[in-house]
Formats: sequence, C-alpha cells, structure tokens
Amino acid sequence: MLKLQTYDNKVLENKSEEVKNIDKDLENLVNEMFKIMYENNGIGLAAVQVGVLKRLFVMDVPKQGRYVMINPVIKDFSKDKSIYEEGCLSVPGILAEVERPAEVTVEYTDLKGKRKTLKASGVLATCIQHENDHLDGVLFIDRIDPVEKLTKMREYRSMLQV
Repeated sequence: MLKLQTYDNKVLENKSEEVKNIDKDLENLVNEMFKIMYENNGIGLAAVQVGVLKRLFVMDVPKQGRYVMINPVIKDFSKDKSIYEEGCLSVPGILAEVERPAEVTVEYTDLKGKRKTLKASGVLATCIQHENDHLDGVLFIDRIDPVEKLTKMREYRSMLQV
C-alpha cells in the first residue's frame, strides 16, 4: 500500500532513478498513483511522492489531458515566463506563486513503451515542470523567494499542530 509522502520526509529530496522496465508492476504503480492523486484532489503526482524513486509521474490536467510520463526529459523551455499559484500534495494546504517558462517541450515514454514528444503551455506546462522537479528532489517551494519560503513553511508547520 503506497502512502503520500509529505514535506518533512527526506525521500522527497532524492533524485529518482530511470525506469528500466515497463511491466505489470509499473502499471499497478501508475494505477495506484492515479488513485492517490484523485483521492487528494491533485492534478499531478510523481512516484517519489509515494516513496518510489522512479522517474515517473502521472497528471490529469482539466481540459488538457491525462498523462503517464516515464523517464521524461524537458528538451526545450520558452523564454516567455508565466506565473501560476502552485500547490503540492506533499505540502498540503500551502500555495505560492511560482514563475516558470510558459511553454515546454517534453520527451517521455508512455505506458505502452512508446517514446513521445509533447509541446505544452499554460497549466499543463507548469504541471510538467512541477512534477519533473520532484524527480530531481526539488519542491515548488524551493523555487520561491527564501523569505517567502520560510513564511510558508511556518504556516505549514502550524497547520500540522492543529
């Protein structure tokens, strides 16, 4: 049984390893990840967030699609930036505005083993970057101003004590 890992768990700081085999076990992991993501009202979830250090994430972005991205590599970032208020299932209750490239091109393998390329913009591009960061041990709060991060972490810890 997989469990959602939260901010204080050091596993989230680790870099994930490449997926070597696409098999029934991986398919079961993906299905469980979607289940956990939906139960927690998320739009994206990286394997590391359930304690599995594999380069894999799932997303279901409204009006933009449902994706399984295995061994994703962001190949291109636009020079244009966008700012979205991001949250994270591993840092529940905390939101912060994060500036990221407005568009990305990502290469990934799908669950059928096919290598694909996707050019994304808007919330989908932000979600891809957010989830891909998880694979490198980076949380969205690591991308905000250090003073704001301290404030957000105090807010998060105070919520835990309620």
